[in-house]
Amino acid sequence: MAPSLLHHLLDRAGADTAVAVVDGAEHLTYGAFRGRVAILRDRLKGLGLGTGDRVAILLPKSIRECVAIFAVAAAGGVFVPIHPSLRPRQVRHIVADSGARALLTDPGHAEGLDGALDDLPTVRILTGEAAEADEAPLIPGEPAPRELAAILYTSGSTGLPKGVMLSHDNLLAGTRIVRTYLGIDAHDRILSVLPFSFDYGLNQLLTTVEQGARIVLLTPRLGDDVVRALESHRITGLAGVPTLWTLLTRAAPHLAKADLSALRYVTNSGGSLAVPTIVRLRQRLPQTEVVLMYGLTEAFRSTYLPPAEIDRRPDSIGRAIPETEIFLVTPDGRRAKPGEPGILHHRGPTVSMGYWKRPEDSARVLVPDPFPPDGAAPGLVCRSGDLAVEDADGFFRFIGREDAMIKTQGFRVSPTEVEAALMETGAFRAAAVIGLPDPSLGQRIHAVTVPAETAPTTSEVLQSLRKALAPHLVPRSIETVAALPTTPNGKVDYKRLTAERAAAEIRADG
Repeated sequence: MAPSLLHHLLDRAGADTAVAVVDGAEHLTYGAFRGRVAILRDRLKGLGLGTGDRVAILLPKSIRECVAIFAVAAAGGVFVPIHPSLRPRQVRHIVADSGARALLTDPGHAEGLDGALDDLPTVRILTGEAAEADEAPLIPGEPAPRELAAILYTSGSTGLPKGVMLSHDNLLAGTRIVRTYLGIDAHDRILSVLPFSFDYGLNQLLTTVEQGARIVLLTPRLGDDVVRALESHRITGLAGVPTLWTLLTRAAPHLAKADLSALRYVTNSGGSLAVPTIVRLRQRLPQTEVVLMYGLTEAFRSTYLPPAEIDRRPDSIGRAIPETEIFLVTPDGRRAKPGEPGILHHRGPTVSMGYWKRPEDSARVLVPDPFPPDGAAPGLVCRSGDLAVEDADGFFRFIGREDAMIKTQGFRVSPTEVEAALMETGAFRAAAVIGLPDPSLGQRIHAVTVPAETAPTTSEVLQSLRKALAPHLVPRSIETVAALPTTPNGKVDYKRLTAERAAAEIRADG
């Protein structure tokens, strides 16, 4: 019988003695995994956690985080993973916006919040040595939809991160689909370097457990950290974003001499991979399949490029994943013909439930199916906001985003959020943030600013920003100008800013 809830994956997973998770020197068997999940599940229920109650998880990539995800689901709750690099005010926004009734964290991260959650009715549940420190009965809260399993926060066009609601069915479908086209089974050993707050990283954990395979957790600082882990654990699968592949092919000397014969596949998502990087990656890993993929949190994964096609179509994002239909819609509402650009739409079981408590935003992304299958009642499809073109063989090529979102290092970044932080420094009269093409980052964040009369130095501004923003949100460069260009209606002309600077860089490279 197929699993119907997320935590059923663990119930059906490998034998008790099989290793499930490796975290440095610590190994967790499937038997111990199930036992630790049951203990935390019972603690949560004992505190009064109800069906649909949100539980935020602020932990480093660790066995504790893996246990927390499954325990919250098993207790009937909704897990809300928070990237540990986020600053206190960003954590506060996610906890407050999601209405989380509890926070699973550790002493170090709790102390680092600097009181940001003190006025919120959130029970702080510490794991580890101080496990009982802040536990208290939960205050009754408003239940979420019963089928909701997780809320993953992603930046939105308004500047504040929005919570994407994922059902148990969404997560199980993504697990089943990815396992199918990557051929993952119980013999695989998967290296996890991506955060579980990222749907791409979360899927690795779920797919591993579904198949009773082994996942090795790693938070690398250097490219050779990844290479040594691949070699020592005889890793068979690795998922990454463009930054990782640039790091491995340009700044990992050990890669040339490591024995990576066990590495069966690597996958890329979170941004397009530059063709020169693909070439270098295949040269360094001649026996490894390179699988290029495209997706968005609102629908998880949309396309993948079979490895056999990579030489013919290195700039392609591939074709529709199993159980899914992908089609393009032109500005006038027609289904785009081969070679004709259109907005990518996604129909299938991984289409999310929309944004948490943001029905208007949800309605812009989850739209009535303009071309429902014959005989089917019109349902909802995901309108990605990405321009693409389809060839005659059903393969898609990404053109660009319809809106101004910046995709860097696998993260979607709202320019508004970065602009607000720039203005808070008091150094500028105006600021506009754009994304410029970057072969290793996908896009890099570039700020165009009008300085104040008495302004701190650029280094002082960057120092201030690093305290206020997560690392991936800090601009790579800050440019000063006398005035920002505007459109006829008085708005900042972002298209002109981007086009002029991208053209200047092309001329400089030429």
